[in-house]
Parts: sequence; structure tokens; C-alpha cells
Amino acid sequence: MKDDRLTQACTTVEAYLERTMVPDPIGASAFVADDLKITFTGGRKFTSPMETTAFNAKRYQWVKKRLGQTHAAYDHQTGDIHVYNSGHLYGAWLDGTPFNNNRYIDTFVMRHGLIVETQVWNDSAEWLMGRAGLSEAAL
Repeated sequence: MKDDRLTQACTTVEAYLERTMVPDPIGASAFVADDLKITFTGGRKFTSPMETTAFNAKRYQWVKKRLGQTHAAYDHQTGDIHVYNSGHLYGAWLDGTPFNNNRYIDTFVMRHGLIVETQVWNDSAEWLMGRAGLSEAAL
């Protein structure tokens, strides 16, 4: 039974990620709890897919995820399921310059079949700093 819950958690996260990349924040909302907590790279806090879609529109002309691996683990202390998805972003910056192979890892906490928390990590800020000549080392 636990394996079924882990498999379902991975399926839910991948469906959520697919909806966020359309972007379809309303469709993505079907997979999240009402008290969702989202933390983006840099510590930016959000509470809904609508907010993250609006944030992405300020950074990217368009962006998609090339989903890589998805893994889930059961937390015996809380009963939550932790899901990890990694892969690469591709798209275009606001000025239309394309990008590809921008690494990401997203972590999720699931409870009662819904996403209650997610943390989003990627190389976008580093890439933008590099484009602005602010990187301390070559990317």
C-alpha cells in the first residue's frame, strides 16, 4: 500500500508540474491544498500557482520544464510524502534570448494526496547574473 501512495504522489507532482508549464495555474490548483506554501529560489514566498505564474511572467518570455527523475519517500514521523523532481528548464528570457539546460530541482511535501509545500530551485538567477556580468566565476 505504501508503494501505491508513493507512486500516486509522483504522478500527482508530475501532473501539477505539467499544468504549471502550460501555464494553467487554475488546473495546477487542483493538485494543491488550500494552505499551500511555495518557496522559490532566493526565498520568494507564494501561496498559489497563480502567484508563481505571475512571477515567471516577469522573468521569462516563456519557460518549460524537461522533467527528469521523480522520486518519493515516506516520512514515518509525520506521515507526509516527500517528492523530488529534477530536470532542466528551457525557454526564452524576457528579451527573447533562448536558453536550455537550466538545472532545477523541486521538492514537495504531500499530505492527504495534495501538495502542501514546495520549494523550487534552479540556475536562473545565476544565469541572469552571468548575462549581467555579475558572476564571480564562469558558468
